Amino acid sequence: MTTILVTGAGGQLAHCIKKYVPKNKNFEFLFHDSESLDITSKSHVDQIFLEQEINWVINCAAYTNVDKAETDIEVAEKVNITGVQNLAQACKKSNSKLIHISTDFVFNGAHNKAYTEEDQPDPINIYGKTKLHGEREIVSILDAYFILRTSWLYSEFGRNFLNTMLRLAKEKDELQIVDNQIGTPTYAGDLAQFIIGLILTESNSYGLYNYSNEGVASWYDFAKSIFEIGEVKIDVHPIPSDSFPTAARRPVFSVLDNAKIKRVFNMRPPYWRDSLMTCFESKNI
Repeated sequence: MTTILVTGAGGQLAHCIKKYVPKNKNFEFLFHDSESLDITSKSHVDQIFLEQEINWVINCAAYTNVDKAETDIEVAEKVNITGVQNLAQACKKSNSKLIHISTDFVFNGAHNKAYTEEDQPDPINIYGKTKLHGEREIVSILDAYFILRTSWLYSEFGRNFLNTMLRLAKEKDELQIVDNQIGTPTYAGDLAQFIIGLILTESNSYGLYNYSNEGVASWYDFAKSIFEIGEVKIDVHPIPSDSFPTAARRPVFSVLDNAKIKRVFNMRPPYWRDSLMTCFESKNI
């Protein structure tokens, strides 16, 4: 029996993993949210590992409120740094493999081409800084780990840009969307299936990887595609980011280069608009 602990069970990625869990009696997935497993508590994490032999950990737990993190620094650090450290130490003690989800926000956005795993991180907000610190804790503690940096994650589940746009379209006649922040929308369902594949194949090609969908878009492009594919009639106007000030600075360019993950795993993530259509099919809209 292979036992997989999934943290952050209340979030969209964990929901997608649950959706694609293999119907195989040789695999047991244990889903825990922040109430049933507080990763910031070392004793709580250790207790979970004592109660059951855990072979893999998928850490979907994170403090992801980018703007609130600017003032809620202590909590962001506890979840994104201390919590990750606790999980990594428990994995080392129990000889478990860790799959950890990180972010494109570890970069400053000043690059003129897609970021590779070798590019130097330089986060420009508290969220990015705490996520980078969490990555470094894993590298310092473990050998058997996968750190997956992803970008602009969305799905049919929970709070994300897709669901926010669909909600706002029911409330407003027109929207203004930032058009000068560039990245790649990534469907959490695609990432979930890749993660499950790592476990099913018992991969030991450990290390840091980028995983996003293919292609490039602005938030304006993403919104326009949502309404086009969803057949929603609404006027959408592009605006520069300085017309929509936020507490946290965002990288203006955070496209991730998937070359390494394609080469190592002989796979190609889907194009972002194709995955957006897949997501809509899942939502039955």
